[in-house]
Amino acid sequence: MSHRVADALGYKDMDNISAASSRHNSENLPYVHKVGVPPKQNLLKEIAGTLKETFFADDPLRQFKDQPRSRKLVLVFQALFPIFEWGRNYSLSKFKGDLIAGLTIASLCIPQDIGYAKLANLDPQYGLYSSFVPPLIYAFMGSSRDIAIGPVAVVSLMLGTLLQNEIDPSENPVDYLRLAFTATFFAGITQFTLGFFRLGFLIDFLSHAAIVGFMAGAAITIALQQLKGLLGIKKFTKKTDIVSVMRSVWSAAHHGWNWETILIGMSFLAFLLVAKYIGKKKKKLFWVPAIAPLISVVLSTFFVYITRADKHGVQIVKHIRRGINPSSLNEIFFSGEYLAKGFRIGVLAGMIALTEAVAIGRTFASMKDYQLDGNKEMVALGTMNVVGSMTSCYVATGSFSRSAVNYMAGCNTAVSNIVMSSVVLLTLELITPLFKYTPNAILASIIISAVISLVDIEAMTLIWKVDKFDFVACMGAFFGVVFSSVEIGLLIAVSISFAKILLQVTRPRTAVLGKIPRTTVYRNILQYPAATKVPGILIVRVDSAIYFSNSNYVKERILRWLADEEEQLKESSRPGVQYLIVEMSPVTDIDTSGIHAMEELFRSLEKRDVKLVLANPGPAVVDKLHASKFHEMIGEDRIFLTVEDAIVTCAPKMDLEP
Repeated sequence: MSHRVADALGYKDMDNISAASSRHNSENLPYVHKVGVPPKQNLLKEIAGTLKETFFADDPLRQFKDQPRSRKLVLVFQALFPIFEWGRNYSLSKFKGDLIAGLTIASLCIPQDIGYAKLANLDPQYGLYSSFVPPLIYAFMGSSRDIAIGPVAVVSLMLGTLLQNEIDPSENPVDYLRLAFTATFFAGITQFTLGFFRLGFLIDFLSHAAIVGFMAGAAITIALQQLKGLLGIKKFTKKTDIVSVMRSVWSAAHHGWNWETILIGMSFLAFLLVAKYIGKKKKKLFWVPAIAPLISVVLSTFFVYITRADKHGVQIVKHIRRGINPSSLNEIFFSGEYLAKGFRIGVLAGMIALTEAVAIGRTFASMKDYQLDGNKEMVALGTMNVVGSMTSCYVATGSFSRSAVNYMAGCNTAVSNIVMSSVVLLTLELITPLFKYTPNAILASIIISAVISLVDIEAMTLIWKVDKFDFVACMGAFFGVVFSSVEIGLLIAVSISFAKILLQVTRPRTAVLGKIPRTTVYRNILQYPAATKVPGILIVRVDSAIYFSNSNYVKERILRWLADEEEQLKESSRPGVQYLIVEMSPVTDIDTSGIHAMEELFRSLEKRDVKLVLANPGPAVVDKLHASKFHEMIGEDRIFLTVEDAIVTCAPKMDLEP
């Protein structure tokens, strides 16, 4: 009896000691702040907020706030035509810079336009037409101060290749030209639609790495296509892949090459490359590579004229139609079998042109530290191409080489495009007959020297160093264009870009965290080897939102971390894991599948006698945890503001547990 009393007293004393110890520990614990639950939002307001962040992230309507109606009308007009906004502060000193820049890029664009038109299998005047009307439209509607508008090599090649697949330009030139105008019309409609409905973010799905590879592949393809003009070959393949082109070149080696053409082409190609090198080394001599193409055209044309080299097999331009752009509205296919084909080609060409122009505009905007409205740019580019399709132009966009020269020449506003357009107008009205004896070889040399800069070895090297998957996308696009076709290369580029997005979404990164010595900070133990794990506690961070596409993977990966940790602890004969803390600060959102996965994780841990703890869930996550009643399942006392709060709370409990 006495023993039982003594035992009862002993247990009572132990309970008193335990309770006292518990009170002592709780009194010594630092204050732990509760995780806040965001206030309930009105559904309509929530939807409106989401739509605003998706389509109006730059808050374009902010300038209209608290303005009278008359002022709002003025602001709308200025938004549509930015020239009337910056034009109020235009001065003579700014015009001097724009005049010099406009004349400089005009000297570069005229020979390039003639060559690029040939890439698109069009007569030379259509290249000049495309540097007359579109730049004028853009000058009034565009927001970039530096971009120079006109035909570009990559879009010209793409357009020529896709059009040629539908209609042979030599057998049916009339319908080929009509299809080119139709594709240009739909390219403009595509660009305008994306800008008007503020869907510009769609072009961001084509990654920088894919664009670098695509451009490099297109540059190689364009350069190979110019071997026809450079070597004087008359019969040449219509395919663009490197195998077909090289087979065509070598099959003509014994009887199809013309030595006079080769001499002219190679001599001026060397001159153009030297001029480009000089301009690159000495920035003040930027005008040397800018004016070199025009000098080459003048000298080569004069040489062919006085020697009559055209009588010895040197192919020349022959005829460029004189006069300004004729109307082509009636030439566009608005019905019939070619309507759908024109739409498909136009969408592809429009997207590539848009990607190039916006990238160029953003580059120079960042260099001059001003904001560029991407959606406004799309509306401007779309409008100019729609109008261009009705005035005998084909797809125009921002040219990197011309924009770089425009920037270096000291342009201040889009007036430099107006100056360039005026010079092209004078050329169409007065000078085009003088290009009759211009050799095709010189146009090939100009195109080759222009596209070489599109092969960006430095960018490829950097991509390899930074992200191997990006490099795969880059090389996939490059080899797709070079060994197959432009459209296949584009398809590969888009496919790999989407594959990367899907991989990152479905397989998010997770990490085990440890405590950085002498701090309350918890970081990835692989990144910080000095970080130490907390005994009996496993801390896992999920570095992504938890959605239906990755929820099962996240759950299984956390359980795998736990299994690995238990195995290591067992081998070293240490106590097992009692708490699993999920650090959720990178988890920006969670859906119903994610909640379901967390519930399954909670049940799996319960069976293993491991308690689930959440640390630092964001407002969207907390809101959904409460809406799903998951907080009741796990317990409010298991959700903490920081990992340190969770550790401070859980560690003393482990000491008291048997």
